[in-house]
Amino acid sequence: MARRRKELGVSYVVIERIEGHLAHVMLSDGTAAAWRLTSLPAEVQEGDIVLIDVQGGDVEMELGYRTTERRRTQRQSE
Repeated sequence: MARRRKELGVSYVVIERIEGHLAHVMLSDGTAAAWRLTSLPAEVQEGDIVLIDVQGGDVEMELGYRTTERRRTQRQSE
């Protein structure tokens, strides 16, 4: 009998910087990675937080606007 995989659920990445066709991201576990920019929402910018929801083998991504704005505000006040 095949084992059923646990759903991954919602996670996030932070867009640290964009260079050419790559987005350098920080994963939710603190690991750095380089992702193709085309794999992210079209309007993504440096400093954005992208929410990732994996359910049943489907992946949905969306910008976490409120979280992103809060993070930008914190950076400006430092």
